[in-house]
Amino acid sequence: MKDLRQGRVDRRLRAALGASLIALGSTSALAETGKTAGILFDEVLVTATKKEGGISVQDAPLAVTAFDEAQIDALHMREIKDLGFATPNVQLDEVGTSRATANFSIRGLGINSSIPSIDPTVGVFVDGMYYGLVNGIVLDTFDLAGVEVLRGPQGLLFGRNVTGGAVLMRTTLPGDEFHMKSKFSVESGLNYTASTVISGPVTDRLGAKLAVYYNDDRGYFENDFDGNDDFGDADTRMVRTAFTYAVNDTLDLILRYEYGQSHGDGPAAKNTGLFPEENFNFAVDEEGRYNYRWDNVILEANMDVAFGDGQIVNILAYRDYDHETNGDIDATPSFLFHSAGSNNQTQWSNELRYSGTFGSVALTSGIYYFTQEMDYLERRLILGGAVDVTGGGIMETETWGFFSQADIALNDAWTLTLGGRYTIEDKEADIATLPFNACDITTGACSNFDFQDDADWESFTPKVGLQWAPDESSLYYVSYSKGFRSGGYNLRNTDPGVSPGPFDQEEQDTYEIGMKKDFFDGRLRVNAAAFYNEVDDLQREVITTGALGVVQIIKNTAEVTISGAELEMTALITENLSVQVFGGYVDGDYNKILFDLTGDSVVDDDDLGLDLPRQSPWEYGAGIIYDYSLGSLGMLTARASFAHRDRFAFNDSNTTFGPETDMVNASLAWQVNDELTISLYGKNLKDEVRIGGSAQLPFFPGATFSPIGGKGKIYGAEIQYNY
Repeated sequence: MKDLRQGRVDRRLRAALGASLIALGSTSALAETGKTAGILFDEVLVTATKKEGGISVQDAPLAVTAFDEAQIDALHMREIKDLGFATPNVQLDEVGTSRATANFSIRGLGINSSIPSIDPTVGVFVDGMYYGLVNGIVLDTFDLAGVEVLRGPQGLLFGRNVTGGAVLMRTTLPGDEFHMKSKFSVESGLNYTASTVISGPVTDRLGAKLAVYYNDDRGYFENDFDGNDDFGDADTRMVRTAFTYAVNDTLDLILRYEYGQSHGDGPAAKNTGLFPEENFNFAVDEEGRYNYRWDNVILEANMDVAFGDGQIVNILAYRDYDHETNGDIDATPSFLFHSAGSNNQTQWSNELRYSGTFGSVALTSGIYYFTQEMDYLERRLILGGAVDVTGGGIMETETWGFFSQADIALNDAWTLTLGGRYTIEDKEADIATLPFNACDITTGACSNFDFQDDADWESFTPKVGLQWAPDESSLYYVSYSKGFRSGGYNLRNTDPGVSPGPFDQEEQDTYEIGMKKDFFDGRLRVNAAAFYNEVDDLQREVITTGALGVVQIIKNTAEVTISGAELEMTALITENLSVQVFGGYVDGDYNKILFDLTGDSVVDDDDLGLDLPRQSPWEYGAGIIYDYSLGSLGMLTARASFAHRDRFAFNDSNTTFGPETDMVNASLAWQVNDELTISLYGKNLKDEVRIGGSAQLPFFPGATFSPIGGKGKIYGAEIQYNY
């Protein structure tokens, strides 16, 4: 009979290493000698299954791509969105309207909105804490011990708003020895970044970490309106601390705190009626600004128990986030449509779970609670301020989740997975529609909430899976799972004739088959998956134009099917040369449409033939890493990568599209010794234009507000010191 017990870790060692050990996994001999060609073959332990100690990514029966700290450094992934060009069927993009506002998409399920009350399809979790807003999510990889990209619905273990998938990030924890890691980089633009992480033991039981980060972006773009060639400046500062404490041999505590703030220019907004999407030109008379700050506190307790030789984990988390922004929405040199807004959000969550083993059954069960309140305001100034309206709303959310998963070893090779999650969710909204001019943007006070309502939903998300591991280097799996995306309300209501909600929750059924296998004594690794999704009550943002500018209406618009396949391959050609290849294909079709999407006032074949938003049919890429020994002078490592993403629709009506993108990156790193590494790199070497989002403009028929979603060609240099 297969032994499903997870290896026990010495309590004091775990207190010292914690999640850093999970993320770093084992270290290969190649890494120890300074070579990085084989670094992608290093074992990476993942937390996606919520089992004690984590499991190897190659043993996880789901589509997941994971990178540890060393791999993130070697691949020069400076931002989370860089992973979207290294992972099949994944887009981790900013919407562009406001910096650090995510419009993530996985397997063709994504959103195209900056409305804060719209829940995502891709959940983001940092150190076990779910981020309740799409704002403030697009993060730097600074101080990350590891990141996991889970493709497909994760409703069983992660609950709501993970129909497309989930991104799990873990920050570093202090180890059992003193450690310091410092980086300094400069990029064309100019953009200066400096960070330092210092950690180590304080006593035999207490460990501490201090991490500081500063990013001084002097602005990359040029505003043709006034010739300002440092448009897009941003100043970001962050401090993280972490403390680990071994209470006794069975109980550990981990306390994390993070404070950050960022401010800078508003969106580099392109009007496609004036400038083509293929270049970086734009002209706006309103420079705009954004300003946001956040506080995160996470308290984690890990306790070993004799019952099932298991572990009880409790994660209590708090996040407070404030966001202010204003920008030029008409994206022209004239004052036609400017907008300002603010969003204040506070959230609490707690997850209590148990994992243990009873003979041939490994059990993971838990209770999850989440609550948040967001207070959103938006002001619109139209025709030079002749029209000045402000609205918004307050929304409170409360969620309970109860889940359990059993992995049953049928024999040494076969394992059956059975599980389910029951979720109860309640939302209450007070909304002031913009035309009533019911709110004061300066004080945040609303005098007239014209819409008040509350609604609740219940959902059961089961999972059934079967996996076959005929040997240590092979895993084959098949699964059925269900996910759901929360129902809710539209806090950006601009049309008195349209109700802001509630819209219903979106539900998804997914069937998946996959394999993970190593060939040729571990020198070739192949991971592949195919999937078929059925989505009911699809939530979409129907965008029209009106007297107050862009009108965004949230509806359960359709039923769709989405199918596709993914492939990831890594080959160690020689001890000094490795090659990575990935590819993904997605095909989505409407089966039923309830509301007109094309604007002709009828639902017909034209609507059914539309492309699903944020769905690139083909994504593929390749990378190469080559090590060259300099003898006593160290190791030289060259890396180059290419990634392609097909053109895709931004909105349901298919009136706006994201351009086809070919991303080319390269780097040359000189590892002088174990402590010092000097790197030169280039990103987006083809100078490709990426558009973050797109919306029709009422004043320019056929023209769109299209904020630029990323910089063009960049050259940079970095120094990293480890002690």
